[in-house]
Amino acid sequence: MLGNQPVIILKEGTETTRGRTAHSNNIVAARAVADAVRSTLGPKGMDKMLVDSMGDIVITNDGATILKELDIEHPAAKMIVEISKTQDNECGDGTTSAVVIAGELLKKSEALIEQNVHPTVIANGFKLAAQESVKVLKSLGMNVSPTDKKTLKLVAKTAMTGKSVGGEKEVLATIAVNAVLSVAEETGGKHKADIDNIQVEKKHGGSVADTELIKGMVLDKERVHSRMPKVIEGAKIALIDSALEIKKTEVEAKIQIKDPMQMQKFLDEEENTLREMVDKIKKSGANVVMCEKGIDDLAQHYMAKEGFYAVRRVKRSDMEKLAKATGGKVVTNLDDLSAAELGKAEQVEEVKIGDSDMTFVTGCRNPKAVSVLVRGGTEHVVDEAERALHDALKVVSVSIEDGVAVAGGGAAEIELSLRLRDYGQSVGGREQLAIEAFAEALEVIPWTLAENAGMDSINVLIELKNSHSKKAGKAHGVDVMSNKVSDMMECQVLEPLRVKKQAIESATEVASMVLRIDDVIASKKMSPSDMPQGPPGGGGMGGMGGMPPGMM
Repeated sequence: MLGNQPVIILKEGTETTRGRTAHSNNIVAARAVADAVRSTLGPKGMDKMLVDSMGDIVITNDGATILKELDIEHPAAKMIVEISKTQDNECGDGTTSAVVIAGELLKKSEALIEQNVHPTVIANGFKLAAQESVKVLKSLGMNVSPTDKKTLKLVAKTAMTGKSVGGEKEVLATIAVNAVLSVAEETGGKHKADIDNIQVEKKHGGSVADTELIKGMVLDKERVHSRMPKVIEGAKIALIDSALEIKKTEVEAKIQIKDPMQMQKFLDEEENTLREMVDKIKKSGANVVMCEKGIDDLAQHYMAKEGFYAVRRVKRSDMEKLAKATGGKVVTNLDDLSAAELGKAEQVEEVKIGDSDMTFVTGCRNPKAVSVLVRGGTEHVVDEAERALHDALKVVSVSIEDGVAVAGGGAAEIELSLRLRDYGQSVGGREQLAIEAFAEALEVIPWTLAENAGMDSINVLIELKNSHSKKAGKAHGVDVMSNKVSDMMECQVLEPLRVKKQAIESATEVASMVLRIDDVIASKKMSPSDMPQGPPGGGGMGGMGGMPPGMM
């Protein structure tokens, strides 16, 4: 107050929430998001049906997909959604775990804040606990060789357990491992597997068991002319990223023709230009043309006469994958096209899959890009199969790159929880309370796995802690298939180290960020009537419609 006059700093309608209320609101919102996906965790997790404003349906139990489809308003809740996106991009799996851990960390923090422990102290304790967790995880890991197909398959199967395609996970796991090993490369002693080099095409029809790996490329494109051959054996593929059409001038130009003979000459010249293009391709020895842009009707006619197989308007990403799969080079200028630039494949064929024609480029020698054709009874099944396959591909690539896997089924989390309690005592002070809260929060994973399987969560936790206190029980986790506590290594439940590490680190970071917010200042939402109303046509130009009346 200044001389009994209120000083207004913020705009009218701005809402501010401070202190405990701000903490409480943010924590409640974040926990609500975690609770939304909690029931999907684990092999016996349930699915969610999401219906958008257009009436489109998504049925899934993939945490990242659920949170992406939800229309979330609250800013703190949006931060939790970001964790799932990061987890999905980095590891492919563990999205639900990351979100559930973040929600539980915030729940435990709320109790500490009520005991007057400062949020900064809690955030610092969480940071120490996360660093210790990563060290412990590395000591728990087992080495995975990039050539160990059996272990990689187990990692893939674990990532897909609980998805609706569970019955066919054997087929999909084998495909995932073979696909990733095809595109994996070794540079400087390090293995790199970029799953962007794996093309995934979806077509409903058949069943998930009909999903197949093609050592080459599948394009959702048909040949451009019906008189072209449907199959080309011993394909030599020209990859062209310029249009096989008459070029238009960059600037606007007009050609005036007064004499009918000139008109004919003009048309003949166009025809000759197109014929020359086709002759250049033929001269290089190519019999298949993949073009990123359009192919003129007349050029199609000449190609059909020469017995070419041609596809047009191929996506740039598909052109790059074709180059990697066939060993060819993408050419912009036809004058540069020679036999050395051509890609090679045993066969290029047009195949009818479902209700559309697709081009299969198969029999590539040592392809560095491959395709997977996902099949399923309905569109929803195909979509969920594709999501499961994406998770499997990602975890296999991560396992090859890092070469370390840990026991799943909540085994790693229980071991961390016990070790962190000991670590907390060595730290002491108020941070010890935060570290112990962190240890308790990690127990939410085995608790939820047991809960979703209809087991008694308290009994399961007690049994797990007893097992882990003995040296032989370090890998014991929740065996939801047999409804008991078992050795996860014997049950063949393995997860990449990076999945656990990323989930703990991102959950800690977001929980710390939410905790450090003590003031939420929200501007008034703009209603349509508050929107700035410009003149029709999106605002006037200087000296034109943008001038106020009377200024002209």
